[in-house]
Amino acid sequence: MKQRLFKQVDVFTDTPYFGNPLAVVLDGSGLGDDAMQRFARWTQLSETTFLLPPTDASADYRVRIFTPGGELPFAGHPTLGSCHSWLQAGGQPKSAEFIVQECGVGLVKIRREAGTQRLAFAAPALKRSTPSPALLAQVAAALGVQPAQMLAAQTLDNGPVWLGLLLDSPETVLQLAPDHRALEQLGVDVGVAAIYLPEDAPPLIGRANREARAFDTAPKATLSAAPDLEVRAFAAGIGITEDPVTGSLNASLAQWLMAEGRIPERYLASQGVCLGRAGQVDLTRDAQGQVWVGGESVTCIDGQVTL
Repeated sequence: MKQRLFKQVDVFTDTPYFGNPLAVVLDGSGLGDDAMQRFARWTQLSETTFLLPPTDASADYRVRIFTPGGELPFAGHPTLGSCHSWLQAGGQPKSAEFIVQECGVGLVKIRREAGTQRLAFAAPALKRSTPSPALLAQVAAALGVQPAQMLAAQTLDNGPVWLGLLLDSPETVLQLAPDHRALEQLGVDVGVAAIYLPEDAPPLIGRANREARAFDTAPKATLSAAPDLEVRAFAAGIGITEDPVTGSLNASLAQWLMAEGRIPERYLASQGVCLGRAGQVDLTRDAQGQVWVGGESVTCIDGQVTL
């Protein structure tokens, strides 16, 4: 074991402790799969990453991404949080235009907004398909929603695989109280979303449901703008009952909903309300059809870890 540089960052927020935390080991060289997985289980965060020298000459660094339950080929908030950490530690990208991350799905481009701490990654290619009616019925029962509240559904695969559900209203999304054990037994990770109409009020921390009441007297963060989409992510199968803010899910939701003309080519997603967070995810589709997923990151812990 040796001392390795370590950061814990909060992603999709500019306010510490209101986004999605990520543990980043800045030098994962020499660590085996078991050691990485053991540390990820120990942190008990939705993801822990290990930075390594790239194997592709066009990449700036390589990252391996672990949940408490296993390794992922790609994930969104670890991409932004790892890049934030790499840059903060003195990383120098080869290109003036992009940082290039190597991970399980291949190379991912990340761009910086001039004069800000905001980063955005290019969403990987999406594969989507229609889930079976039988699975939808089982998931609806586990979520406690009626069939009439489910407007659309797609299986979304951009590395991680999500069952994406578009529900009838943000209030329906915020009031969900899922049976996480049932979802785990189904072996499916579920992302739910609903579009805000102009007359809808934006979410406030502590407003959503019974699970949020503990946060009613806690310090609150507010969204910088009214959101267009409310999102929640349930992934009991990988050891995370509810993920605070999920980049891969938001990427695939954007690719799906934009392709079907259900949402504008630029919008703001809100996630984490029911966990006392105020996650903000910027989604944009450029002239070439590439979807970019952006947000702020902030370092909360900076030091060393023995691994």
